[in-house]
Amino acid sequence: MLYIMRHGKTDWNNARRLQGRTDIPLNEEGRQMAEHARTEYADIHFDICYCSPLIRAKETAEIVLKGRNIPIITDDRLKEMSFGNYEGTANCITTPGCPIKDLFLDPANYKVPKDGGESFEQLFARTGEFLKEVVKPQLDEGKDVLIVGHGAMNSSIICQVKGIPLSEFWSAGIENCKLKRIL
Repeated sequence: MLYIMRHGKTDWNNARRLQGRTDIPLNEEGRQMAEHARTEYADIHFDICYCSPLIRAKETAEIVLKGRNIPIITDDRLKEMSFGNYEGTANCITTPGCPIKDLFLDPANYKVPKDGGESFEQLFARTGEFLKEVVKPQLDEGKDVLIVGHGAMNSSIICQVKGIPLSEFWSAGIENCKLKRIL
């Protein structure tokens, strides 16, 4: 089985600020969400957990799997999508003229990353490589794999596994600290 989870909430989530690669820690609400997830998903078997090295994902994985003998392995390919110079921007979806707005409102037409950001092509290439090189061999061995990551990064994995088109990219997302079985 392949499962995926998004990290718990951060202060930037609450302020609707783009986090991307900015290493923002969980806030108290996010830690409580992870504790709740630990209880809620205690009976689900995982052999191994892979997670983003960003602190909000790593701390979520550590809390959710606390007391279980499950290795947590970080991989840079699981970092959140880079939003370049727009990381830290609040409410970019509703801000008129925000150049990164199309990334969220019209992902199929967001072809060229803006101001140091990452394209969907780059995101899909690194997460696709991770799926092929790391996850597929584990699944072929009958392992139950958990990936703990981020909104856009998780969506890229779900889209690839489920064959969801880029135009529906954000429909693949999951709420903070909710577990989704994708295979």
